[in-house]
Amino acid sequence: MSRVYEVMFIVRPDVAEEDADKLIAGFTATVTAGGGAVKSVEKMGRRKLAYMVRKFNDGNYVLLTIEADGAGVLELERRLRVTEPVIKFITVRIDEEDKRLAKVKALRGVRRKLTPEPVAAPVAAPVAAPVAAAVAAPVAAPVTAEVVEPAQAAV
Repeated sequence: MSRVYEVMFIVRPDVAEEDADKLIAGFTATVTAGGGAVKSVEKMGRRKLAYMVRKFNDGNYVLLTIEADGAGVLELERRLRVTEPVIKFITVRIDEEDKRLAKVKALRGVRRKLTPEPVAAPVAAPVAAPVAAAVAAPVAAPVTAEVVEPAQAAV
C-alpha cells in the first residue's frame, strides 16, 4: 500500500553543493528503485540548528515528499542513517493529515452553501411597572427582635 511521506534531512554545512545534489539524486533513486515516486524535492538552504548536532551549529535542509510503501521508506531511512554527510533526518506520514484537511474543507463548504435564515425584527424590551406603584404598596409591620442578655456569671 503506497502512502505519502515527508522526509526532511539535514546535510553537513561543509558539504559542497554538487555533493549535496548527488546525495539527493541517490536518495530519489533509492525511492524509485523501491517502487515509490518522488513528488517534490525542496532545498531549503542553510539554516541555524536549534542545538548542536554532531558538533555543527547549522546545516543545509532538504525536504523530500515521496509516495512509497513501508519497505521503501525503511530502506531510505537506513541509507539516511549510514550516510556520513547527513547529520539528522525525520520521516512523517502526511496522507492522513491530507485526508483530515480535505474533510474539514468539505464541511466548511457545506456550511457556506446553506442559506442563512431570515432574521426576525428585534423585539422591544418589556416596560417595567412604575416605581410609584411599588412605593404605595402597604408596608409590612416591622419585625422586632428580642434582645437576650448574657447570663451573669456566678460569683
